[in-house]
Amino acid sequence: METSGQVNFAALARDIKQWSRELGFQQAGIADCDLSAAEPRLLAWLEKGWHGDMDYMARHGTARTRPSVLQPGTLTVISARMDYLPAGARAMRDVLQAPERAAVARYALGRDYHKVLRARLQRLADRISEAVGEFHYRVFTDSAPVMEVELAMKAGIGWRGKHTLLLNRDAGSYFFLGDIYTDLPLPTDQTQGEHCGSCRKCLDVCPTQAIVAPYQLDARRCISYLTIEHKGSIPVELRPLIGNRVYGCDDCQMVCPWNRFARASDEPDFDVRNGLDNASLIELFAWSEADFNDRLAGSAIRRIGYERWLRNLAVGLGNALRATGDAPGAQRIVEALMARADHRSALVREHVAWALKNIN
Repeated sequence: METSGQVNFAALARDIKQWSRELGFQQAGIADCDLSAAEPRLLAWLEKGWHGDMDYMARHGTARTRPSVLQPGTLTVISARMDYLPAGARAMRDVLQAPERAAVARYALGRDYHKVLRARLQRLADRISEAVGEFHYRVFTDSAPVMEVELAMKAGIGWRGKHTLLLNRDAGSYFFLGDIYTDLPLPTDQTQGEHCGSCRKCLDVCPTQAIVAPYQLDARRCISYLTIEHKGSIPVELRPLIGNRVYGCDDCQMVCPWNRFARASDEPDFDVRNGLDNASLIELFAWSEADFNDRLAGSAIRRIGYERWLRNLAVGLGNALRATGDAPGAQRIVEALMARADHRSALVREHVAWALKNIN
C-alpha cells in the first residue's frame, strides 16, 4: 500500500472499490469536489420554489454544492451504490392495477436504507483507516445536504436521467447512493456519457406531471414528495391523481427502459416486511398508532408518522371508492373511512371527508 513511505493512492482506490463490493455495495467510484456546474441549477430550482416544504434545501445554501464547505478538508468523495429491489415482491404494475391495494415504493418495503448504508459505509471507512491510518472523513446517507446524484455522476457510476434520478447501464435506477467525504487525494474516476436519447417515457407517465421538462422536477407535484416530505394537506386537485400510492411513487422508474437490467437485491435487510408489497388499504388503515410504530420499527415509512400515514391511506381509499363504484367492496371502504371520520387529527378528518365524497 505504501510507496517510499507514502500511501499509494492509486492502489488504495482499487482496494476501496474491492472492499465496497465485499461489504455489499454493487459499485463504488471516486469523485472530485468541483460541483460548480451544478450550483446554478440548484439555485435556479430553489428560486422557483420547486422544493416546496423542504426548507432545509434552501437553508443549507451552497454547502450542498461545495463539499469542502460542508466538511472542511474534503478533497475527494467516495460514492457507492447498493441495489434495493426486493426479491419476490409483487410487481408494482399489478398493485397499481388493484385499487384496493396499497402501493408502496419498492425502496421502502424492507429495512430503512439509512441504517443499512450508513453502517456499511462506516465499515468501509474503518477498512480504509486500517490500511492508511487515521484520516478525516464523514459518512453521508441522506443525512445532510449532499448532492448524491451529482457526485455519483462524477464518480462514474451513472448519468442523470430525465426524471432526475441516477441511471446505470447495468443496473437501471433501483439502487441507493451513499458517500464518504475524505481528505485523501484519491485518483478520481471518469464520468459516463448520457444514454437517455430521445426517450421521454418518464415524463409522459408521471401521474401528476411533476417532471415539467427533461431533468426538471417540480417536487410540489411529485407523489413521493406529497406522500413523504409534505407535512400538510395534499392539494385537492392532486388527490385523484395519486391513486393508491400511499408512500412514494415508482412510475418513472417502472417505465424506464434501462430498468430491464435492474437486478433483485440479495440483501436480507431489503426483503419485504409486513406484507407491504400487497397489503390492502383497509387493513393498513385499521392499524392503531401502536401497530404503526411497532410494525414499522426500522422502516423508512415510520419517519412520516402515523398522522401522515392515515392521511395518505385516506386518499388511497377515496380513489379506491371511486374505482370500485357500487361493487360489494365499496361498503367496506365506506365503513373503514367512517371509523376515522372523528379522528383527533384535523388533517386526517379532512382527507377522510374528501374520500367519502367519492361515493358513487
